[in-house]
Amino acid sequence: MNTRERCQSILEQGLGPHARFRKGQPEAILAAVDDRARVLVVQRTGWGKSLVYFIATRIQRDRGLGPTLLISPLLSLMRDQLLMADRIGIRARTINSANVPEWDDVERALGAGEVDLLLVSPERLGNERFRERTLGLMDHAVGLFVVDEAHCISDWGHDFRPDYRRIGRLIQRLPPGIPLLATTATANNRVIADISEQLGEDLVSIRGPLTRESLRLQVIELPDQAQRLAWLAANLPQLPGSGIVYCLTVADCERVTEWLAGRGIAVAAYYGPLETDKREALEDRLRRNEVKALVATVALGMGFDKPDLGFVIHFQRPPSAIAYYQQIGRAGRELENAAVVLLHGCEDDEIAEYFIRTAFPREDDLRSVLLEIERGEGLGRGDLAARINLSGGQIDKCLKALELDEAIFKDRHRYFRSTNPWSPDRQRIANVIRQRRFELARIRAFTHTEDCLMQFLAAELDDPAAEPCGRCANCAGDFVSRAAGEDILLEAIAFLRRSFRSIEPRKRWPVGGAGGHSGHIPVELQAAEGRALSIYRDAGWGHLVASAKYREDRFDQSLVDAAAQLVLDVWRPDPRPNWVTAIPSLRTNLVPEFAQRLAHSLRLPYHESIVKVHERPPQKEMENSVQQARNVIDAFEARPEAVAEGPVLLVDDVVDSRWSMTVCAMLLRQAGSGPVYPLALAVAAQGAT
Repeated sequence: MNTRERCQSILEQGLGPHARFRKGQPEAILAAVDDRARVLVVQRTGWGKSLVYFIATRIQRDRGLGPTLLISPLLSLMRDQLLMADRIGIRARTINSANVPEWDDVERALGAGEVDLLLVSPERLGNERFRERTLGLMDHAVGLFVVDEAHCISDWGHDFRPDYRRIGRLIQRLPPGIPLLATTATANNRVIADISEQLGEDLVSIRGPLTRESLRLQVIELPDQAQRLAWLAANLPQLPGSGIVYCLTVADCERVTEWLAGRGIAVAAYYGPLETDKREALEDRLRRNEVKALVATVALGMGFDKPDLGFVIHFQRPPSAIAYYQQIGRAGRELENAAVVLLHGCEDDEIAEYFIRTAFPREDDLRSVLLEIERGEGLGRGDLAARINLSGGQIDKCLKALELDEAIFKDRHRYFRSTNPWSPDRQRIANVIRQRRFELARIRAFTHTEDCLMQFLAAELDDPAAEPCGRCANCAGDFVSRAAGEDILLEAIAFLRRSFRSIEPRKRWPVGGAGGHSGHIPVELQAAEGRALSIYRDAGWGHLVASAKYREDRFDQSLVDAAAQLVLDVWRPDPRPNWVTAIPSLRTNLVPEFAQRLAHSLRLPYHESIVKVHERPPQKEMENSVQQARNVIDAFEARPEAVAEGPVLLVDDVVDSRWSMTVCAMLLRQAGSGPVYPLALAVAAQGAT
């Protein structure tokens, strides 16, 4: 039996006697296992790229060669890959952040030759234990090296991952003649050239047409979130099967889920910060059609496989046309028709610009982190937070960048300065940011083009076979309504104005303490659980809050009325507050003036019981919890003569770190007040995936 016949036999074993290869699949397998080549496979989503490296692995192992090392970017993708591997008869194991208790057993099995394929995330390549122990078991024994979602290697790829930069160094360690397979659906000519430069100029490229014939595309502009919520409520139940609604932020995932669930539509929110077992359970519910949709960030993205996924809806515009193509590729893999609808609105540009601004650490931040590590001779992440005014996420980005540049190294959770010189690659960063802005311009163009939508996306990927699809809304006319009824829209507006948020009390001082306070905050000095009227700048009350703060103007009376309704009809704190106070500022009387009007509306007395004694930088300029707590710990004082004994509403405009609320609540309790209920007009908007 020759290799091509053996490939067909394995295919039928895994997928049934009638299974047949798609064009290009056997050629990619043969190039790897017979020619020992380095192969880049660029094929559309759903084409079956994973089948190529699984069958190649089976052939390699049957020939007595070593196991495959597969680099894969997402845990959800790994789970699907493990299921497919089992169908092909491959003993696949994984080492990732979610299965630490299994690591020893995986390493034992690897050493005993009981593993055909080891699947790891690129982040593992930076883990000392993995490099020294696990890779040590595979040295001179790797049969095949696979890089899945290879566009992540490239700075120019829509989803570049810094840890993928480690792959080039790992390839240099491999013995000569080890075949390599790199696969992606989203690489244009520029990305392919960059991948080739990093993986070897002798890379063989196998490329196919990228048009997805089962997808019907439509773009709908609905500037206001209320309009988009109304559209979802009216149209989602009519869409075929089950699917995904993509949002750009966690807060939007939760808001959309709450709205749709409140209207009896079976949906659930899915995003990166959820625990692994919860994400897995949600994926399984979607596969079993137990939900109409998962409302998800891009954490439910590359590689999630549900062949009969009936639709993909975007609540907001993604940052690039290529990223959009990748995400809609979840739908219609084994269907004749799948609905793909892009809703876009007024906040899209603001979110996209935020992602562009924060894509790379600032040069000053990198230098600050490097200087502190040089001074400290081994600092942990918490040590750096106490010394530098950067958020935990910013510190992590700086550490990752400096570690990849080999300016620092990690040893037992502490970072040390290496002997390597370091300077920032300013030109590379400027080029990437310029490319991201170009991509943003292209997705804007996509939302307004009158040409074929699928042809536009294929052309963005330099697909030579790009041509009109004849199926999208621009080619064949709308297939879903562009608006919802007035009644649903009014309900959506009312919903957004009821999107209240809890303010959880802080119970511990930050690591290292603040102003002589450390450890647990005594229960009797803690704030009670509070409430916020909105999310800052959101489509409910948040835009009115932002507008008044920006102008330093009087808060609108409608905000007073809404806050009073929240206290009296929704929240109903028990015991009921019998007086009101506010967190003051030395610059403006905006908050105390609002609190006085609220007190009048609630028919409660207002007391000016807290004074600000030291001007401090705005809390929004403090980037982590240590800096935020230290910034306010001695900024306020209580006026005992103005502190009443009973429960009190403590009013502020926008809550972010909660440290101002925490410190002022402690001062009030020490001065003899009853329970302190924080009430804010808004909480700061929260992050992405």
